[in-house]
Amino acid sequence: MKIKHISIIFLGASTMSYAQQVKDTLTKESKIDEVAITGSRNKKRTVTNTPVPIDIIDIKQVSQATGQVEVNQLLQFSAPSFNSNKQSGSDGADAVDPATLRGLGPDQTLLLLNGKRYHQSSLINLFGTKGRGNTGYDMNTIPIGAIKRVEVLRDGASAQYGSDAIAGVINVILNDRDKGFEGNAFYGMNLFKSPGNNDVVSDHKIDGGTFDFSGNLGTKIGSKGGFGNFTAEFINKEYAIRNANPAIYNDPSPAPRQRFGDAKAQNIYFFGNIELPLSDGLKFYSRQGFSHRNTKAYAWTRSADADGNIPEVYPTGFNPIEDTNITDFTFDNGLKFKVANWEVDVYNAFGNNRFVYNINNTINATLGTKSPTSFDAGGHSLLQNTTGFNATRQFKVLEGLNVAFGSEFRYEKFNIIKGEEASYAMYDVNGNIVTPSTPQNLLVTNPLSGDVRPGGSQGFPGYSTDIGKSRNNFAAYVDTELDITKNWMISAAGRFENYNDFGSTLNGKFATRYAFTPQFAFRGSVSTGFRAPSLAQKYYSQQFTNFQGGQLVTIQLASNDSDLANSLGIPQLKQETSVNGSAGFTFNTGKFTATVDGYYIRVKNRIVLTGYFTKDDFPASIQSQYSYIDQAQFFSNAIDTKTKGIDLILSYNEIIGPGKLTATLAGNYNDMEITNVNTSEQLKGKEDIYLSAREKAFILASAPKTKINLNLNYKINKFNANLQLVRFDKVTLIGYDDSEQVYNPKVTTDLSFGYEFSKKLNLTIGSKNLFNRYPTLQSAHVTSGNTEAGGIFDPVQMGFAGRQVFARLNFKF
Repeated sequence: MKIKHISIIFLGASTMSYAQQVKDTLTKESKIDEVAITGSRNKKRTVTNTPVPIDIIDIKQVSQATGQVEVNQLLQFSAPSFNSNKQSGSDGADAVDPATLRGLGPDQTLLLLNGKRYHQSSLINLFGTKGRGNTGYDMNTIPIGAIKRVEVLRDGASAQYGSDAIAGVINVILNDRDKGFEGNAFYGMNLFKSPGNNDVVSDHKIDGGTFDFSGNLGTKIGSKGGFGNFTAEFINKEYAIRNANPAIYNDPSPAPRQRFGDAKAQNIYFFGNIELPLSDGLKFYSRQGFSHRNTKAYAWTRSADADGNIPEVYPTGFNPIEDTNITDFTFDNGLKFKVANWEVDVYNAFGNNRFVYNINNTINATLGTKSPTSFDAGGHSLLQNTTGFNATRQFKVLEGLNVAFGSEFRYEKFNIIKGEEASYAMYDVNGNIVTPSTPQNLLVTNPLSGDVRPGGSQGFPGYSTDIGKSRNNFAAYVDTELDITKNWMISAAGRFENYNDFGSTLNGKFATRYAFTPQFAFRGSVSTGFRAPSLAQKYYSQQFTNFQGGQLVTIQLASNDSDLANSLGIPQLKQETSVNGSAGFTFNTGKFTATVDGYYIRVKNRIVLTGYFTKDDFPASIQSQYSYIDQAQFFSNAIDTKTKGIDLILSYNEIIGPGKLTATLAGNYNDMEITNVNTSEQLKGKEDIYLSAREKAFILASAPKTKINLNLNYKINKFNANLQLVRFDKVTLIGYDDSEQVYNPKVTTDLSFGYEFSKKLNLTIGSKNLFNRYPTLQSAHVTSGNTEAGGIFDPVQMGFAGRQVFARLNFKF
């Protein structure tokens, strides 16, 4: 097979040109048709002749030139249509970075591992600016050291891959090197204080120290081409606390958050990738993954006189610490073989995510001085098992016909793990648990304010019930591609799915590509899509406390099947549906490459969190039953949205002087509109509560309207320099006091220098966010309580840790 030229669009920092990366990739593969491309089940399809936009990101090259040690943050600064932010004071989301593609929900992008469906996180996002009310995937459970490349399909693909693929698909491909050891040692620290920068203070001038060590071993197994590739990685990250300087407000009163910033975290990983030919035409493969993450995040400050504090225990107040432990396990196995010229893949993919909370430095105020200061608050878990097969065959029809079909059976189980009693219970003055029948005069009150003290562990109350819910799903699909001529191809796919808990759905996709010249081609697609409501969205229930306008309120997040939801007229959850369209072109002269793709995504019945219903909104018949809560919130198919945008990627390389310059300009324009609010008849007239302006702003702020990435790399022999500029557009949120919180456009600058001492040793030093840019400062004081995070800004744009300097040593033997 002759290859005239292959062009892989590479986003982000790099120590070599994108053309060289493709050459290296193809050298490592025995044949070009073995290079799998997400979005096509045709093994002869390459990234340049697919009818939909696909980015291939060489993780090793990007990570060597940047200060990123986690997949989410690496993609955040590499792919313009991908957005993910660090959180602070967002409960479990402090340990999991919610991620979005093209501004849609975290659960509307499907994650694959070597082409097989990966399991979601058991966490449901409740706070922060992204993914409120959504579940999603935790890509940070996969270590960078185990990844060969990441393929990002920026197009709706539910008809090919099933639920969650409304916005696109991210396919993580594991290392498959069969010999040698490669190691990486990284250390970075935040030097946050800039001359004249008087709006941010911290405990230290240097903080957020991050250490990462990974080792990857490849070895041959047997004499028939089998291999094993194994990765172990350890990451330790210290706190990076960012608080407001009260002097700039001319207000000495304390802010609600004394400990705002990046959490402390420790990650341990082990991943394996094994392939073993058993006989001619029969191959066994296995992928194993284990990760454990311990995160310590500060919750909102409880002041000395707060209702949730006991001054005899904490005379000056306290800062609760959410000590979370995430244990994640993956075990995929399969067989590949041929039957009558059909290439068959039979597999089973298992995954489990367990997320538990210990709340430290806290108190249950209704127990007074007898209260413990540490609680087991329970947690949640999600198990997923997918069994399936795929068969593919090439036919000599016109210039080539590829037909693929297959089937999957998926089982999912979601559990809420009950915490210890004192972590969730409210006690009366006699030490008995408060119930709706408890007399008012027996409730424990704050002698300073006269208000009833809240129960449960402050910062994060524990889960009060054990819940176990499961479901299964059957899917069958067909995926075809036909090369009508050497210049024109079409593809069509259809997928049927049946869920035992809400019914069936049928979706289709059509795509085409036409090459007008060897350099210029048009491509486009249209498809329908869907996303089934997650088990967490259907059955999650939790009571928690929150600060609103400086006041502590008790909120009941009621499950969709609860009596409270039914009483208020919250409809039963149903699937989200979508229509996707895209059109664009590719242009490639060798030195210069351009891709432009416009897209349109209409989603009906998106599941989000509603606004807060107060007790006055409850029917009179149930108000006394829920007297212990101030507000209620629900999951609902509340909105329809319309998203339109453009992805632009330009790449150019040129020999300049003794070295080579590679330049990449990548940008995304994304505009989302809420076209309808879906209220039931019972909620007519309460649309502003059902979906408040505040909640709308969070949805629309899932991505900045524009994001632009400019990357320049210059390489001379063993030396290279890399400069990356990323511009994040304005983001507008709504505060608790209904005022706008405007986050102005910001530009971050990353600069690194690398030197290859030998083929087996290279060193990179550099700085992330060189000029110490922060989001626009917001008011953080009790008098306004304006930000969701309760700090000096919300988790938007590029994060809030400031400048980091780093050194990375890569070695192999």
